[in-house]
Amino acid sequence: MLDWKTRQQLFNSTAEEFTDDLNKVDIRTEEDSVTWAVKHFNERVDEWVYPAKSYFVALCYATWIHQDFGDDFYDLLNSDELLAGNDPYYKPYSEDPETYNAILEKIELPSASSQTGMVPDVRSYYEEEMMFDQYPLHS
Repeated sequence: MLDWKTRQQLFNSTAEEFTDDLNKVDIRTEEDSVTWAVKHFNERVDEWVYPAKSYFVALCYATWIHQDFGDDFYDLLNSDELLAGNDPYYKPYSEDPETYNAILEKIELPSASSQTGMVPDVRSYYEEEMMFDQYPLHS
């Protein structure tokens, strides 16, 4: 079985187009990352609000990689490569534990089947990036 990092690297080296390419969207920055990250978990946020979205996506990815591959949740959040180096707003947990902890106090971590907020959109991209269609977790 391919580990998550190998899958992510393979996807990023072979994909021709990235739906999360920040160079192709209008980015809005907000200082209140906690409020906006929580909104991403609970509501449809049809804007690219940073750095809140980075915290939201990092928490989703760390949760799902932990569930799917068994890696430690906090080790994942501390990884510089969690988001493949593609998100200039991403900070590992060790660089901003206060913000992560404040978000974690206000949310329930998403399962693979969570249907609230922007979680389904991120899950769809996660599954594409982890290449589950080509390399299922369990064969």
